[in-house]
Amino acid sequence: MSERSDFVPVPEGEYFETNRFAGLSLLLAVVGLFSLALCAVGASVNRHQFSFSWLFAFAFFFTLLAGCFFWIIVHHVTDAEWSVVVRRQLENLAMLIPVMAVFFIPVLIFRHHLYEWMNVAPGHDPILDSKRAYLNWHFFLVRAIFYFAFFTGAAFLLRRFSVRQDRDGNPAYTLKMRRVAFTALPLFALSLTFGAYDWLLGLDYHWFSTMWGVYIFAGAAGSSMSLLVLVITALRNAGYLKDIVTMEHYHIMGKWMLSFVVFWAYIGFSQYMLIWYANMPEETEYFIRRNTESWNSLSLFLVIGRFFVPFILLLVRSPKRKARQLCLIAGWLVFMQAVDIYIVILPALHGVGLHLSIWDFVSLIAIGATLGFFYLRILAKTSLFPNRDPRLLESLRTTN
Repeated sequence: MSERSDFVPVPEGEYFETNRFAGLSLLLAVVGLFSLALCAVGASVNRHQFSFSWLFAFAFFFTLLAGCFFWIIVHHVTDAEWSVVVRRQLENLAMLIPVMAVFFIPVLIFRHHLYEWMNVAPGHDPILDSKRAYLNWHFFLVRAIFYFAFFTGAAFLLRRFSVRQDRDGNPAYTLKMRRVAFTALPLFALSLTFGAYDWLLGLDYHWFSTMWGVYIFAGAAGSSMSLLVLVITALRNAGYLKDIVTMEHYHIMGKWMLSFVVFWAYIGFSQYMLIWYANMPEETEYFIRRNTESWNSLSLFLVIGRFFVPFILLLVRSPKRKARQLCLIAGWLVFMQAVDIYIVILPALHGVGLHLSIWDFVSLIAIGATLGFFYLRILAKTSLFPNRDPRLLESLRTTN
């Protein structure tokens, strides 16, 4: 809902001052380069462990950025008003997906350490032989190229039209972005779903789940909205967007966080319950491994930390209208997304129990610092919000 008033002025564009944060940019560059150098050491010292650690870090950040891209699509497809003032930061974050394409190269290089199906010759496993039409190296590579080409191309077009509208306020760009979004929506669903099957479910080619793509999507959408809260708050604390993003917008972002906390739990429970009830050996293997030894404790921690804790906190109105409190919850949900992805990937390597490796943390720092560096560079190129979007005034007047 929004209330209209003729006395709300149209704000001018607001721009990020790179000179103020040159030290932060330099720090991120140094940390990123140093961590990437350590990753090169890890790749030579312990290739098997490093390959899984790198895939974990890659999948964590990719789901965050893919989720940001999803919210841009939703904004345009639904012709939303409230999200106009925060859309530019979603566009900036989605523009980091080409960097993730570069970070996918180590996954391709160490594919034989990750995906056992690539090491099994035809005729040795009847189950794999029945899936050879899909699980083969060339088709795997073609699909990966398509995923990144789609995400990169669509994100680039949406941001390009958005920035051009800042210059002349032409409403035709709104219609162009909506058309791109309608085309991108089904392609997003296909790309994220099959990417989740290829890169994550492919770690155990015997196991399958028809709900897997939705499960990964639920985590990506909820954690990316949490990331948006953290980014917007960081900019506000730096003195930007003070009169643009209000507590009304925080309230809506908090409600979306709550929605996907519930949706993630619903999909996760449904997947677990159906497989447990059917009790078919080829389906239960995935959960048996994650209910073994210390993996069981971490899985219980995920259920409690990803659903019960944020559900109780976000069910109350007041935390959603206080930036500091909502940021704490958002940071927790982003952390729980990392735990979720860790439980998805690492048991394929350490099936007997949790075994943390230094390369898990080094890979996270390397990719995270590099993305942070490029984000600051993208941030300074345009206004921090779409200052000539036709729905800007409605977004500024948004009330709950």
